[in-house]
Amino acid sequence: MSNKLPLQTPNLTAQNIDKIAALFPNCITEMLDEEKSTPDHKVYKRGINFELLKQMLSPDVVDGDEAYEFTWVGKKASIVEANKPIRKTLRPCPEESKNWDDTENLYIEGDNLEVLKLLQESYLGKVKMIYIDPPYNTGNDFIYADDFMRSQDEENRQMGMYDEDENRLFKNNDSNGRFHSDWCSMMYSRLMLARNLLTDDGVIFISIDDNEQKNLENICGEIFSNENFLACLIWEKTRKNDARFFSTGHEYMLVYAKSVASLLGNNVYFREEKPGAAEIYAEYLRLQQLYGTDCAKIQDGLQDFYSHLPKDHPAKKLSRYNKVDENGVWRDDNMSWPGGKGPSYDVIHPITGKPCAVPPGGWRYSTPEKMQEMINKGKVVFREDETLPPIKKTYLVRKPGKSADPEDENVGKQVMGTYFYKSYLQSSIVMENLLGKGIFEYSKDHEVIKRMISYVTSSNDTILDFFSGSATTAHAVMQLNAEDGGHRKFIMVQLPEPCDEKSEAYKAGYKTICDIGKERIRRAGEKVREGSPLTTQNLDIGFRVFKLDDTNMKDVYYSAEEYSQTNLEELESNIKEDRTDLDLLFGCLLDWGLPLSMPYRSEKIDNCTVHTYAPGDAALNVPDALIACFDSNVPENVIKEIAKRKPRRTVFRDSSFASSPEKINVFEIFKLYAPDTDVKVI
Repeated sequence: MSNKLPLQTPNLTAQNIDKIAALFPNCITEMLDEEKSTPDHKVYKRGINFELLKQMLSPDVVDGDEAYEFTWVGKKASIVEANKPIRKTLRPCPEESKNWDDTENLYIEGDNLEVLKLLQESYLGKVKMIYIDPPYNTGNDFIYADDFMRSQDEENRQMGMYDEDENRLFKNNDSNGRFHSDWCSMMYSRLMLARNLLTDDGVIFISIDDNEQKNLENICGEIFSNENFLACLIWEKTRKNDARFFSTGHEYMLVYAKSVASLLGNNVYFREEKPGAAEIYAEYLRLQQLYGTDCAKIQDGLQDFYSHLPKDHPAKKLSRYNKVDENGVWRDDNMSWPGGKGPSYDVIHPITGKPCAVPPGGWRYSTPEKMQEMINKGKVVFREDETLPPIKKTYLVRKPGKSADPEDENVGKQVMGTYFYKSYLQSSIVMENLLGKGIFEYSKDHEVIKRMISYVTSSNDTILDFFSGSATTAHAVMQLNAEDGGHRKFIMVQLPEPCDEKSEAYKAGYKTICDIGKERIRRAGEKVREGSPLTTQNLDIGFRVFKLDDTNMKDVYYSAEEYSQTNLEELESNIKEDRTDLDLLFGCLLDWGLPLSMPYRSEKIDNCTVHTYAPGDAALNVPDALIACFDSNVPENVIKEIAKRKPRRTVFRDSSFASSPEKINVFEIFKLYAPDTDVKVI
């Protein structure tokens, strides 16, 4: 087993072949490796017999042109591109960050396709929600020119638009073909990689308009499976009366789960708070502080609160919740089985001793024992006599500390509909107040994104946006954490697209979209903290900045056999001269699959700099996640000190050892002091 860190993203194609081989070994074959083969020496690699694989998956494979297929020129190349390894890294930029040492949030500058590849190990299956607002392909906003994008002429030839005499053949649907193909290729490869990062119960939201909505739905149907489609939300923003035919002032949000089966298996329900419920809860707490345990006075105060609300106030619709007992705020509810045809049994009135009247739909509770349990809990209220059925208490607000009854789990909550209205003007006002007028046009509404995050995430989840633009999603995460005390983390990814020199943004000092996004997070974070009612909360409004760059290693690290003899003097160090210890440390994290947001410390041991990433806790027998030393000629006593700490992992550089025997001695030291430590060299 090699002790070298690969320092490049994994070969996903090879991994996928391994998975198929485990399931269908008879479908694995050999094929010529054209890149490594020469006329005199043939090299073969593992491949897949796709025809046999199709036969294994279905006894009724459809052949020929009649098989349903969603395709475009460049689709296969986009799949290859998604799986292709890259020699890149993420370089830390503490000077551009905020609260570098303490924050768990990330802001990454670079092409999102390559960034997603780099995150495959560290964030595999760890992201609860992805929200993206990709380019809508309107003809002037497409900027991700991947290697597999094609010229119009290349596409025409692949689509068969030329005859044998090089005459262009007529086809009536090719006018926008290139735009759609390029856009589909861009999205396909990125969504392939993004899906890997979602937790099993994770959800992705994708904003889109009419230009590519249908194509996006087809792409998501392939990548996430149509079985995992959750909704197509319609966001009505505005209507224009100057439209010729119809006013299309709306956008869509396609919503897919990584696995609906996982959501069902974990009994997950998505709910949001009913409008007005929070205000009622706040008033209940105020009255409770005022009157203590006097439920009658609290009830009178609550009813007075309802009476003074405007007619259009959302809490007015919940005014039936006007009774208070020792458990909270409740309303009377019927005791009928939902939908009717419920059970019938005797429920004895405690005063008259006679059976109570049975509701027309039967009793709400399936057995007499369950009914008695609810009576004992105080959830059932009997009428004056047995001639009327008793009523059920349904709680909107429970007294803090009282256990929730499963019956009331979703009271005060509702299922989100697929249509909602929110004017785009509000987001423009927010951006203008934060950064100034005209700095960023068409920013998404952070309140809408906050609503989506609240709907599907819990307090410690991670949210990713790899088309982050002005960093609306980061703003939404911080705002929601401030409101509910959560500790959600965000990962923003954005290409450093230059601002037009004539734009207001450029005039204000913002050279790239990333400059706008980072400043928006800084200012929004401070504004959120100032307005947060949770004043004692340790609200995370910082972010660590990373920038995509070429690998930390010289090319010889990957292809030594191609290096000429005259260049051997350059091999004294295989690490690029401009790279720092911090560059090397975080580069190793990506290879080892460690998150980029954990704390670390640096110390001097015998004049050597030693970095401890994600320090453990000796009292709890939790080892350090990683200890690294990148100094040259590291003495044996430093190596022994690191080994005695028994970290999970440790890494050195080649130049840390003066000779091969010294390097071998390092592994012997760790075998003696820390046999379970994974030791690597770069």
